[in-house]
Amino acid sequence: MSRLRIDPKEFRPDQMPRLERSEEPRPGIGIVHLGLGAFFRAHGAIYIEEAMAKSGGDWGILGVSLQSPTTRDALSPQGCAYTAVEKKPGGDSYQRIEVVHDALVAPEDPARVLGLMADPAVKIVTLTVTEKGYCHNPASGRLNFEHPDIRHDIEQPLPRTAPGYLVRALALRYAAGHRPFTVLTCDNLPQNGALVRDLVQDLAARIDPALGEWIAQEGRFPSTMVDRIVPATSLEDIEAVAEQTGLFDAAPVVHEPFRQWVIADDFVDDAKPDLGAVGVSLVEDVMPFEDMKLRCLNGTHSSLAYLGYLAGFETIADTVADGAFGQYVKQLWSDEILPVLTPPFGVDLNAYAEALFERYANPAIRHRTWQIAMDGSQKLPQRFLGTLEDNLAANREAPGLMLAVAAWMRYVGGIDEQGDPIDVRDPLAEKLRSVSDSVVGVDKARALLGVREVFPEDLATALVPGVSAAYGRLLSLGARGAVGELT
Repeated sequence: MSRLRIDPKEFRPDQMPRLERSEEPRPGIGIVHLGLGAFFRAHGAIYIEEAMAKSGGDWGILGVSLQSPTTRDALSPQGCAYTAVEKKPGGDSYQRIEVVHDALVAPEDPARVLGLMADPAVKIVTLTVTEKGYCHNPASGRLNFEHPDIRHDIEQPLPRTAPGYLVRALALRYAAGHRPFTVLTCDNLPQNGALVRDLVQDLAARIDPALGEWIAQEGRFPSTMVDRIVPATSLEDIEAVAEQTGLFDAAPVVHEPFRQWVIADDFVDDAKPDLGAVGVSLVEDVMPFEDMKLRCLNGTHSSLAYLGYLAGFETIADTVADGAFGQYVKQLWSDEILPVLTPPFGVDLNAYAEALFERYANPAIRHRTWQIAMDGSQKLPQRFLGTLEDNLAANREAPGLMLAVAAWMRYVGGIDEQGDPIDVRDPLAEKLRSVSDSVVGVDKARALLGVREVFPEDLATALVPGVSAAYGRLLSLGARGAVGELT
C-alpha cells in the first residue's frame, strides 16, 4: 500500500481520494445484519467474506441500523467498503472488506427493511444489538412487555425493536408460504440463541398465536460464542488509515489479531456460508464455550473496566500494566472463576487465561474502560452473577468479584473518586442514580442490590455482606487501594 504523510493539523478528508468498492461482480444478498456496528464488521463480516472467497455462495450482507444513521452515512459514499485494521505491537496490517452491499437505517423506512428481510433469498438474519437491544429483563431472561417499544411493536405492524423486526419479517414469510430465516445472534448473552428464540416466540405469540407456533416448529436460533476485542474507532485511527493507504475511509474498524467464532450447527435447511472452511467452529453445544468466554473474558473485562476507570486508567492495557491490577485479574481467574467453571472439551483453562492476559496487555489495542463499562445493568447477570452464585453454593469466597460489583455500584452513582461526574451510559442510568442518591455511604450497596432488573432476590440477599464490605473498602481506600489490599 502507498504511504501518505499527513500532518494531523492539516488532515482534510475532503481533499483526499475516498475508498471505493472494487469493480468485481457482487454475490447476491443472503444475510441481513441488524446492528451494523464496529464489532460485526471486524468479526463476522470478515469471516463471511473469507468463506465466500473460499467456497463461493450468495452471502452478501445487507446492514441495518435500528437507530443511528452514523454508520450508514459513513459507509454509503464508499459503496459500503471499509478497512479492517489489525493492531499488534509489531505493526498494523490493513484489509479491505467488501462483503457489506448496502446499509439502511430502519426508522427511515421500516417497511423496506421488513420487505428485504422477507425476501426468500435471505437465509440468515444476524444481530449485534448489544444486551439492551433485546428489550428483555436480564435477571429473568424474558421479554419486557412493559417496554414502550415492545408495546408499540405489539400494536403496530412497523416495528422499532430487534425482536419486533424479527417477528414482523417472519410473519411476512409465514403469510407468503416461505421458509423462515435462521436467526443468528452474535451478542454476549448466555445461551444467546435460546434466549432470542424465547423472546421472539413470546412476542410472536402475543401478536398471533399461529405465527408463534410456526416459529417454534420451523425456526432455528443457533447459539454462538464470538470473541475479538474491537475498540471504538477514533479519529486517530481514521487518520492512520489515510496515511497508510492514501485513501480516506470514514468507517474503518480496528481489532486485535485474535478471533474466535463458535456456532451451534443448527440452520434452517442447513443454509449457511462455508464458515467451517475459514476457522469457525460448528459444534453441537456452544454452552461450555459461552460460559468460558462470558466468565473468563467478559467478566474480567468488566471488572477491570469499573475498577480501572475509578482508578484513573483510560484503557484495559493501561490498567493491567499496573502491577496490582495485573495481579488482581490473574487472581480472579485462578481463585474465583476457573475453580467453578467446566471447560469445553480439550481446552486448558489456565492456558486460556494466560492468553487472555496477553491480549489485555496488547498496547496497540486502546480499548477504553469507559466503553466497556457501558450498559452494565444488562451485562452483570451473565458476566458476574453466575460465577458469584457458583462460588457461594460451593462455600468459596469471591472477594475480587464482590469488589467488581461494588465498583460498578460506585460507577453508576455518577461521581468518581475525585468528585467529578461520570458519563454513565446505561438503560437504567436514571433509576440507578436515583437509588444510589437515596442513601449514603455503604448503604448504597444494599440499596442497589435491591434493583430486581439486575439482581434476583435470593442472590442479592446472599451478596449483601460481601458487596457491602467491598463498597466500604472502595470508599476508604479508593479503587487502587482496594485492589492492592486484595493482592
